Amino acid sequence: MTWMIDSAHTEANFTVRHMMISNVRGRFERLSGAVEFDEAQPANTQIDVQIEVASINTRDEKRDAHLKSPDFFDAEKYPHLRFKSKRVEVKDTSHAHLIGDLTIRDVTKEVSLDVEYNGSAKSPWGTTSAGFSAKTTIKRKDWGLNWNVALETGGWLVGDDVHINIELEVVKQPEAAPVAAVAA
Repeated sequence: MTWMIDSAHTEANFTVRHMMISNVRGRFERLSGAVEFDEAQPANTQIDVQIEVASINTRDEKRDAHLKSPDFFDAEKYPHLRFKSKRVEVKDTSHAHLIGDLTIRDVTKEVSLDVEYNGSAKSPWGTTSAGFSAKTTIKRKDWGLNWNVALETGGWLVGDDVHINIELEVVKQPEAAPVAAVAA
């Protein structure tokens, strides 16, 4: 069953160490994609999501511009991040590991997300939505995001670990009506 991402109720957030003493938080404002969510057999679920790099928001315009530059994401050349699932390892009725390929710039690496199924509900408008929370940590340098500055006191301006937290809401799409056979 196809479910579409409800972008108004979905967030892709990240946290990175700054100067080894604090955390900087950001998010991507625009993402889209489809989820083939099999409620009866969650292990059969498939996800394909694109995140618009230019929608990055860290609450600092200069930092956002730097992150969009070739020093980091190179948004002009690589306008999207992409996650495409490969498999789901179900842990229990509400927890799983979602394994898939994350592409940033021109580099694709396998990642595993810890996912919690938050349930489903029928909206006042008659649609059915399902919610998920997911998290993982990646090393940005694995995707060629190497820019950094050494600090006088030791260490680096930007940490290597990127903590990713996703709140995903998807809306079940109506099944297509079967096509009637045409008599010859």
